Amino acid sequence: MEELDRLVEQLKLTKIRRHIFLCADQTKPACASKEEGLESWSYLKKRLEELGLTKSEDCIYRTKANCLRVCLQGPIAVVYPEGTWYHSVTPQVLERIIQEHLIGGHPVQEFVLAERSGS
Repeated sequence: MEELDRLVEQLKLTKIRRHIFLCADQTKPACASKEEGLESWSYLKKRLEELGLTKSEDCIYRTKANCLRVCLQGPIAVVYPEGTWYHSVTPQVLERIIQEHLIGGHPVQEFVLAERSGS
């Protein structure tokens, strides 16, 4: 348990403010090509690191998902805890999501495909 506690602290799991999941590197690409998904994933990783958002005290986590089951107009992403789903998540759109939603707290309505009720 001590090792697990150390890992929780190291990964700042109790400090996560938002978590973005991105459909990329799919086994069977359907919403976007494998190349498009990987380009968006690479951009997301790079920008969050550049902005220091993965190591801050109020950090943003990212997870590459094989498939988010919305197989149209991808790449698809979802941001928690809000439960905001995005379509057409290219690097350009990701920059807006990073700046406006992940940092600023305001979803980028132009690319929202669904939001959790009550958000």
